[in-house]
Amino acid sequence: MVKRQALEPLEDIVDAPSPAMKRARVEDEEMDSPPPTNGTSNGHLMSPRQQEADSLDDDDDDEAAIAVPRRQVAPEEGYTDLYLDTIDRKVLDFDFEKLCSVTLSNINVYACLVCGKYYQGRGPKSQAYFHALEEGHHVYVNMETKKVYVLPEGYEVLSKSLDDIKFVVDPRMSKEEVARLDREPKVSWDLLNKEYIPGFVGMNNIKANDYFNVVVQALAHVVPLRNYFMLEDLTARPQLAQRFSTLVRKIWNPRAFKSHVSPHELLQEIALRSSKRFSLTNQSDPVDFLSWFLNHLHLAVGGSKTKPNSSIVQKVFQGTLKIESQEITARADAGDRLRFEDAAVKTEISKFLVLTLDLPNAPLFQDALERNAIPQVPLTAILNKYNGMLPQEKMRDRVRYRLLHPLPPYLMFHIKRFSKNKFVSERNPTIVTFPVRSLDMAPYVEPNPKVYPPGEPIWYDLVANITHEAVKKKDDSVEGEQETKVWRVQLRDRSRNGSKGEWVGVQDLFVEEERGETLFTKESYAQVWERRRGGASTSANSKGKMRAT
Repeated sequence: MVKRQALEPLEDIVDAPSPAMKRARVEDEEMDSPPPTNGTSNGHLMSPRQQEADSLDDDDDDEAAIAVPRRQVAPEEGYTDLYLDTIDRKVLDFDFEKLCSVTLSNINVYACLVCGKYYQGRGPKSQAYFHALEEGHHVYVNMETKKVYVLPEGYEVLSKSLDDIKFVVDPRMSKEEVARLDREPKVSWDLLNKEYIPGFVGMNNIKANDYFNVVVQALAHVVPLRNYFMLEDLTARPQLAQRFSTLVRKIWNPRAFKSHVSPHELLQEIALRSSKRFSLTNQSDPVDFLSWFLNHLHLAVGGSKTKPNSSIVQKVFQGTLKIESQEITARADAGDRLRFEDAAVKTEISKFLVLTLDLPNAPLFQDALERNAIPQVPLTAILNKYNGMLPQEKMRDRVRYRLLHPLPPYLMFHIKRFSKNKFVSERNPTIVTFPVRSLDMAPYVEPNPKVYPPGEPIWYDLVANITHEAVKKKDDSVEGEQETKVWRVQLRDRSRNGSKGEWVGVQDLFVEEERGETLFTKESYAQVWERRRGGASTSANSKGKMRAT
């Protein structure tokens, strides 16, 4: 096949000028005249054809659209509710830690309102932007500002229909709403049409964090502490205070999407601050965790290490204790080792948040009926430890304790059931009987006429009771059967004072009503008592009081 000859010989166009560079297009620029040509007089060799020029312009437009996308400030007219019908509220769960599912970063995190996953950022190169393009999920909420955006367009959605989602992300209640929590019972429903009572909701046991759940549930029903963390602005405080505040507000949320909460976010912060001493994978002692948590929460809300009553934690729980001690000498008789002598007694004034109560030793042998019955002891008997007269042996000293005025608004008791030595850990199953109302603490307080009239009773009512249950489980080890600890909390519903359903038992996700007359039948481990306001009355003393045997 014969090659086609060139239109002009190459030697004639060696010195021809180079073509002009293509000019960048500017958006919305009108070009009235065609671009000049710098070719030869024939014109058709050096200048591109018109169709080729148009195709090049289109390619440049595509590249510009990818490199610098156009962001909308507001939706187009008539499209204000675009994509809002794709939101699935049933998959939304804002209880878990706010980390991007791709980068694991907690900075500028957005939640997809279609699938519930977390992504970082909303810019053209962010994970949320790519998720919107790949999956077609377009609605996102910022976990810090609670603003809702549509991606990839990038404009903010101002629809009132999204207020319920913003409230669930960060529940905020007014002072009037918080004050009504304890006045009248309020029943709410979640998205599955399941009934629940705000404040008495289940809490996820992710693996072994039931010890944590019962402590948080008990603290969430201490009214001054609850109101402080529900109403105060703690954005400038450490994460421990912020996350506890968020969890308390979610427990009392009357417009929740589900009838339970997850403590995952607070647990992660506690595991970090305690160097994994308390975590969600290993079970710990509730009172051990309670002491650690209250001291660190006291510092997180601005409390002082040396100044008493410098935070809401100490104002609610801290009391004063007088400790008298004397060294046990070799001259002491065997039967009178604990009798205080006339020698000088060392006196020490100490602050406390939790009072420890010691149980009598459990019987080792069977009774007359050949049954090893579970012993019982009244709460007032083990409280005699603080009457200032009962001596006890502690290391090489004999000691006695006495409470001092003023008593704190809330008292916390720790009934010591577990003892550990070098070989084995033992549990004391003794049942402690107690009245749910009208516990008189006056006999255990040293009189002080300047602070409180002598002879007047000091009434306390039970608010929360943390119980322990030993459950045997089969194990393949040599020991055969082992016991696992199950923690449960019993809470008083103030809105149903004296009526049916006043007491509610919560064990992880299980919530059920209980009778106040049978609370003592379980192994009480920790209790929270509230000081009654006003003077004592005979009717209040007899009402709701249970006989302790």
